[in-house]
Amino acid sequence: MEAAQDFTMWGLFARATILVQIVMILLVAASFWCWAVFIDKSIQYRKARAEANAFERAFWSGDPLDALFDQIGADPEGSTGQIFASGMLEWRKSHRQDGALIAETTARINTSMDVAIAKQSSKLQKGLPILATVGSTTPFVGLFGTVWGIMNAFIEISESQTTNLAVIAPGIAEALMSTGIGLLAAIPAVIFYNKLSTDSEEILGDYEAFADEFATILSRQSASSHG
Repeated sequence: MEAAQDFTMWGLFARATILVQIVMILLVAASFWCWAVFIDKSIQYRKARAEANAFERAFWSGDPLDALFDQIGADPEGSTGQIFASGMLEWRKSHRQDGALIAETTARINTSMDVAIAKQSSKLQKGLPILATVGSTTPFVGLFGTVWGIMNAFIEISESQTTNLAVIAPGIAEALMSTGIGLLAAIPAVIFYNKLSTDSEEILGDYEAFADEFATILSRQSASSHG
């Protein structure tokens, strides 16, 4: 009587060919990588929102903007603070010695804050291409492992000259597990990418809205100083 086949995941992995085992290991590593990226970006986004809320409370508290800038310095930690600091630095540089503003101050302030927002955008979106790549490629990598495993299963069937299900089933199961692991990596990656992309766009939208409001305030001050 033949010993019972081990159809646990470890048993199927142990019986698979070297190439299929390598494919499975890569897929599992990609899955862990996606979870690590998702956790890291979630923490980063939560921190960015908290910093933005704290800074905007200080910004709208009614205290003079110059005092706020002197308090946080030219290189604050928070992203919204950095956008504010870039605008204030350009604002201060735009004053002549007699106190009047040089030409096209508003345009330069907007450009300076746009550059600061672009830097924050790069930080927020760093790592998202990894999720997109894993989500789009791992199903095909898993399918490759499945095709290779099935090919070897048919070779074994041909060599044993039998169509007994007990002989066929283990090879087919090993091959299909590769596709299953590929989908296990791809599905969360796609969900994570969509979720984080939406969160990133919302945070950047808040930065742009703040920059517009701040630019409007400076524009009013510029107009009053000219008046």
